Amino acid sequence: MANEPKDPPQTKKHIARKQHVDRQRRYIIIATIVVLVLVFGLILYGILNELVLKNRQPVAIVNSERITTESFQKSVRYARQQVIANAVNTYQFIQMFGDSPETQAQFAGQLTQVQAQLEPISLGNQVMDQMIDEVLIKQEAEKRDISLDEDEVNKAVEEAFGYFADGTPTSQPTSEPFPTSTLSAQQEALIPPTVTAMPTEVITITATPTTVPTVTPTSAATAPPTPYTEESFQTQYVQALENFNESIGFSENDLRDIIRKQLYYQKLQEAMRAELGSSAADEQVWAKHILVPDQATADLVIERLAAGEAWQDLAAELSTDTSNKDRGGDLGWFGRGMMVPEFEDAAFALDIGEVSEPVETNFGWHIILVIGNEERSLSNDELEQRHQQAFFEWLQGIRDDSEIEIRDYWIDRVPTDPVLPPEIELFIQRSIGQPALPQVPPTTP
Repeated sequence: MANEPKDPPQTKKHIARKQHVDRQRRYIIIATIVVLVLVFGLILYGILNELVLKNRQPVAIVNSERITTESFQKSVRYARQQVIANAVNTYQFIQMFGDSPETQAQFAGQLTQVQAQLEPISLGNQVMDQMIDEVLIKQEAEKRDISLDEDEVNKAVEEAFGYFADGTPTSQPTSEPFPTSTLSAQQEALIPPTVTAMPTEVITITATPTTVPTVTPTSAATAPPTPYTEESFQTQYVQALENFNESIGFSENDLRDIIRKQLYYQKLQEAMRAELGSSAADEQVWAKHILVPDQATADLVIERLAAGEAWQDLAAELSTDTSNKDRGGDLGWFGRGMMVPEFEDAAFALDIGEVSEPVETNFGWHIILVIGNEERSLSNDELEQRHQQAFFEWLQGIRDDSEIEIRDYWIDRVPTDPVLPPEIELFIQRSIGQPALPQVPPTTP
């Protein structure tokens, strides 16, 4: 048997080289594994950030309470859904009754306004302000030991869907007869015999408090059947939840959270009403005015009054306030805060029977005649307006005094879904004579 060849003897140099190559190979393998782990980790972090971490990041912090990206985006989608639901109702009305071009043009204008309401930054800003107010209201309610239990929430959910387990509540009158007082001989001389002091809304400024959104079930296109039983409510409720989940990813708890915010808002308002009391009186003025477009005409009115012409005739001839010019410009009784400041200051400074110099406001130039000035009880409507104004002023004040931080990146996280149905987009574009635009793709949560 022939001798098998033997491997040449390994020198120290060969052994060292082999060890060096093995080390390099191990380093390359380790480096490759590290790179793959880092790449995989970055991908995993990106997915985790988009699906979890980003949603938990605050878009605003209100007195240390966070408004998360997730809750903000859900609220924006809910707001968009409500606007779109109104647009769909309007469009359906057009299809049924909008045969004439004039009617179609009128409703097209409404749909164009709806389209503008869906502008992401504008709508996102409104929702941001609303959510900040909701946090402040909840924080104040908790300070006052105002709490909610699930039974209250359940009842409010039922009532939001038109189901009243104890029967439909009977509406109560919200206003009392407007108080009148006996006219003096001087006042009777200032007014025609048939004129009575009636409240009006001319030049009236009413503060509008921030409101919490109202749940409107999208599945209830028509009035519920009669009788509306608990079983009917449950069927409608489940269908509404399915619609909410499909259209905007809303869960039942998201819907109930909206109800909770409404209840906190209502309960806090009730507490503040109790503090203000159920009756009040304030100084009010009964006045007439003649409104004209410029100072020259106002000076002419003063001259003609001085020459003996009747106020009633000048109001009918020259006043641009068509709501009362044929009644001598009668504005009725009004308290402070109901008129623009320039008008109010002038009216409250006059004595009964005194005529003002021309007063300029953003409406034009006024000549004012005061007929009465006295302490008067507020009607229910006026008292409610007073309560609303007080609540609005409180909310503005607490907002100014609170620590509110809004993160700039909220602008990039405003969702653009859901979108208007294509047929409504097409109708709007055709109505304004422009080609239909492509829909903006929904943003990733």
